[in-house]
Amino acid sequence: MPELQFHGAAGEVTGSMHILHVPGGPVLLDCGMFQGRRAEAIGKNRRLPLRPQSIQAILLSHAHMDHSGNIPYYVRSGLRCPIYSTPATCDLCDIMLADSAHIQEEDAKFWNEKRARSAEDWIDPLYTMEDARAARHFFHPVPYDQPLQFGDGCKAVWIEAGHILGAACVLVEAPNGGRPIKILYTGDLGRFDMPILRDPTCPLPQADYLITESTYADKIHHNPTDQKEQLVRIIDETRAAGGKVIIPSFSIGRTQNIVYYLSHAIREGLMAPLPIYVDSPLSTHATEVFKKHPECYDEDALKDFKNTGDIFGHGLVEYITDTAASKALNDRREPMVIIAASGMCEAGRILHHLKNNVEDESNTVIVVGFMAQHTLGRRIVERRDEIKIYGRFYKLLCRVEVLNGLSAHADAADFARCLGPIAPGLKAAFAVHGEGTQPAAMADILKKAGCKNTFIPKPGEKFQLT
Repeated sequence: MPELQFHGAAGEVTGSMHILHVPGGPVLLDCGMFQGRRAEAIGKNRRLPLRPQSIQAILLSHAHMDHSGNIPYYVRSGLRCPIYSTPATCDLCDIMLADSAHIQEEDAKFWNEKRARSAEDWIDPLYTMEDARAARHFFHPVPYDQPLQFGDGCKAVWIEAGHILGAACVLVEAPNGGRPIKILYTGDLGRFDMPILRDPTCPLPQADYLITESTYADKIHHNPTDQKEQLVRIIDETRAAGGKVIIPSFSIGRTQNIVYYLSHAIREGLMAPLPIYVDSPLSTHATEVFKKHPECYDEDALKDFKNTGDIFGHGLVEYITDTAASKALNDRREPMVIIAASGMCEAGRILHHLKNNVEDESNTVIVVGFMAQHTLGRRIVERRDEIKIYGRFYKLLCRVEVLNGLSAHADAADFARCLGPIAPGLKAAFAVHGEGTQPAAMADILKKAGCKNTFIPKPGEKFQLT
């Protein structure tokens, strides 16, 4: 009898991993990296709930690090099974996992040379570039809506989620004697009417069991068009004050959306041109992957792409990969926009831009995405008096603006729209990938739509599927 076990992102937002125990061995639904406090993250990411050699497949919903980022560690620990995902997710993971490994190696080097007091304080990266390269060989692309037979009588299909490029909900069929059991995993469900990407599939297909994220189940987002106008207004106000705009942004999805918005605003005459920099090798490489996959675009973006050949700010935005060029931005004083990773401000070039700019009242930090608990990004959202960067405290004197309407996550209305029609037919639903009131809000949405059994699982909790 199939069994569902919860490991990561149960009662929290990061580190998504759910285990489906079926004949032939366990199947992982995502293999995400936990992001948060250093000591806690190290412990959680190295804690394996099962032998990697026993896993028969990983079904990957999308390329964000909290869903894919622990794959190289599992490969390092003995994983040898196929990893299935959409073609765009395969391409994004190729660059993202390598970038993650590079950051870990550099952070470990910096800590060991600058911060560690003795050899006992030294840290090792979770995985290396070599591990990330090794992981590439296990990825297998599966197009949207094309059923895949795998393992011992299992089947899966990837369905448009509308979250980021290549993101999918995964419908799994597990053998159970006569009639197979259907498990629908949303991964991260996207929003309607967002730029570039197609809308999420609605309604989603009927299933026996549902595993759904709940990140914004307790909120209603602002209209994305309004957020575009606010983005332009904040930039103009900061420019008038002579300041810089610093935008911590996820390299995949959010950065491309912001560039799309700003380049359109300039071309439409809504905003005067100014220097705009995407300061992130990963964002630069990810944008190239976006250009490779116009099959994921919505009608407007596809039409724009066919007419111009480039929807990501050609001639208006400068993409920076060189370290020296990145550092040179901190010596310049004229108004500009700097978009840099990482999105939650836990690593990468954004840390250098923050430490060089947060103590200047003329500057603005625009938060454009979810910030998990215990991250530097969350402390900026909370407008702490001081924030700690690379072991030193900096006064948070700059302006801070939060534009959650740019989120790529579904809100309460989107969940009701996509999941409400299938709720009455579910045997049970599980709310994951949420914190605080979010999972309970998701459970309430499903109950009101007719789902009789809703659960908020805890890490390690198991459920028999009948």
